[in-house]
Amino acid sequence: MCWGQDVQDGKGGVFGATKGLSTKFGADRVFNSPLAEATIIGTSLGYSYQEGRKAVCEIQFGDYIFPAMMQVINEVATTRFRSGGNWASPMVIRVPVGGYIQGAMYHSQCIDGIFATRPGLRIAMPSNAADAKGLLKAAIRGHDPVLFMECKNLYRQERCKSPEPDKDYVLPFGKGRIVREGSDVTLVTWGNTVMISEDAARSLEDKGISVEVIDLRTILPWDQQLVFKSIQKTNRALVVHEDTITMGFGAEISARIMEEAFESLDAPVRRVAAKDSFCPYAKPLENGVLPQKDQVIDAVEGLVKW
Repeated sequence: MCWGQDVQDGKGGVFGATKGLSTKFGADRVFNSPLAEATIIGTSLGYSYQEGRKAVCEIQFGDYIFPAMMQVINEVATTRFRSGGNWASPMVIRVPVGGYIQGAMYHSQCIDGIFATRPGLRIAMPSNAADAKGLLKAAIRGHDPVLFMECKNLYRQERCKSPEPDKDYVLPFGKGRIVREGSDVTLVTWGNTVMISEDAARSLEDKGISVEVIDLRTILPWDQQLVFKSIQKTNRALVVHEDTITMGFGAEISARIMEEAFESLDAPVRRVAAKDSFCPYAKPLENGVLPQKDQVIDAVEGLVKW
C-alpha cells in the first residue's frame, strides 16, 4: 500500500516519483492522503502491524515531517523494544530532502542527523537511481521501519541516471561503495554531496592528489569497516555531508574514526558540512550555507599538507 499527499495519478507526487502507480495497481492500493503528516505516519504504522502488510508512505518534503515527529520517534521506532521483540513495524517512509534547488527554508532541510539519533530506525540516502532502486527494494522486503531519504536535487540530474538494474537487484543496508579509488585521502559522504565530492576529486587529481571517495548509501547502519579499511591505506579522512556541521551525522562518523581507527591517522579528521543556518532562498546565500566543491578541495589540500 502506498499513500501520501498527491501521490495518486493526476500528479503522481510533487516530483512525479509515484506517477503511474495508481493507474497500474488501482486507487485502493495507491491513493492520496489528507494534508496531515501525523495521520500519514500513524495510519501506516497501524497498517504495518498486521502480518503480511507493507505500508510505503510519502511525506512530501523532509521539512514537513516534524508534525509526525511523535509518531516516528515514539511509536514507529520503538515497536520492537516496547513489545519485547514480538511486534515489528515494517514500514517505509519515503521523504524528499535537501537543498541546492533554491527551495528556501521550508523546502531545503536535510534531516538525517536529527533522526539518526533514534534506535530502531534504518536510514537510507542514495545518490543515484540504481542505488535508489536496490535500497528501496531492500527496505520494502525488510522487517524494520525505514526512513528513505531522496535528495530532490538529484531527481533531475542526468549523471545520476543509469541503466535499470534487473528486477531482483537488491542492495543490503550498511554496505557502502567506493565511488572512486585513491591513495592520499579517504572522503566519506552520502546523498547530494557524493556528486560534489566526485567533482572535487577530479579537480584534485589534476593537482596530483588522489582521493578515495566512499558513498555510504545508508547511515543507519553505516559501513564502518569499509571506511576504516580505506583509512588504513590513505591515513587521512574527510567527511562531507549536507546536514549542519553541529550534530550532523558526520560528527558521529568523525568520532568513531578517532576512537577505532586513530592509529591509522596521520592528521585529524576534518569535516565539510552546511553552516549552522537555515537554508536561504537567494542562490548566492544558499551556496554560502551548503557545502561546495571548493570547500572540499580546500579541506583535502589542508589534510595532505598536514
